[in-house]
Amino acid sequence: MKKLSVKGQQSSSKIYVGERLFNLTDYIPEKKVLIITDDKITSLYGELLPDFPIICLEQGESFKTIDSVKDVIAKLLELGVDRSWFIVAIGGGIICDLVGFVASIYMRGLRFGFVSTTLLSQVDASVGGKNGVNFDGYKNILGVFNQPEFVICDTVLLDTLSDDDILCGLAEIIKHALIADEEMFSLLENEKDDVLFLDNKIIEKLVYKSVKIKAKIVNEDEREHGKRKLLNFGHTIGHAIEKVYGLPHGQAVAIGMKYAVILSVNKGYLNASVADRIYKLINSYGYPEVEIDKDKLLSALLKDKKKDGDNLYFIYLKDIGVPLISKVAISEFKEDINELFKHSV
Repeated sequence: MKKLSVKGQQSSSKIYVGERLFNLTDYIPEKKVLIITDDKITSLYGELLPDFPIICLEQGESFKTIDSVKDVIAKLLELGVDRSWFIVAIGGGIICDLVGFVASIYMRGLRFGFVSTTLLSQVDASVGGKNGVNFDGYKNILGVFNQPEFVICDTVLLDTLSDDDILCGLAEIIKHALIADEEMFSLLENEKDDVLFLDNKIIEKLVYKSVKIKAKIVNEDEREHGKRKLLNFGHTIGHAIEKVYGLPHGQAVAIGMKYAVILSVNKGYLNASVADRIYKLINSYGYPEVEIDKDKLLSALLKDKKKDGDNLYFIYLKDIGVPLISKVAISEFKEDINELFKHSV
């Protein structure tokens, strides 16, 4: 097991990569505890869960809404939960996001922790203190910054993931490699079969490297005023694709990264041969192709929460491990998108 820390303005978080779900009680304070999870986790791992009250939610992005927040809060009130309680979310990114948001606003804040059970959650959603829900189809448009006290990343739990879930998590791992670690990118190239097979030694290494990259960035910029924007590489276009076409988050981000690479080449930031290497890697992992409607994509892009008045922040690449944050005028970005769609990804 390896341990990392994220230090927020109001609280700090300890991340334990390689710890196991059955050791959860070692991290829970001696107080009233409530577990919030989903029906898949209870069916797969119910016998490993400690004997605490449990709220079991439905799965899926469609339940990550303000209506679900209301439902959970109603159950908290019914159970008599007050500020003396500790909340543990056990699940993937949707559960962690939803529970972190509820715990942050209920009675002005309860202490909480995560057991992350999916690859996407372990390398992204559960780490960094962003907690939020969707509204009217727009990703995480309602949210807060608040660090969980702990995050347990049990890589053994990944064995039950579907192929789509694995690809979603790997997209964020690829992103971390592209913005911060060329050696990690080479590992993804050279060990692709073992990565897709979820060889535990390699996956645990990749999860740790990803969390280390994200933790370092968040420690420098928790509230996304500067460097944390780097974590949005591939996400501006990816979120729009996710909204318009209903693709899983990670798969949409993989496509978004390919478009971001083209834009980086078109802007003169990135060498075409490096871009080809990146395309080859992303394609080798089997991400789907989608025929994009440019006008629908632009409409969704302009509602992105990273828009800043008449500008938006976009993350380009100058090389593998060398990203660039750029504030781009919306008018210029529209021209860039028109140029982008002259090319195929």
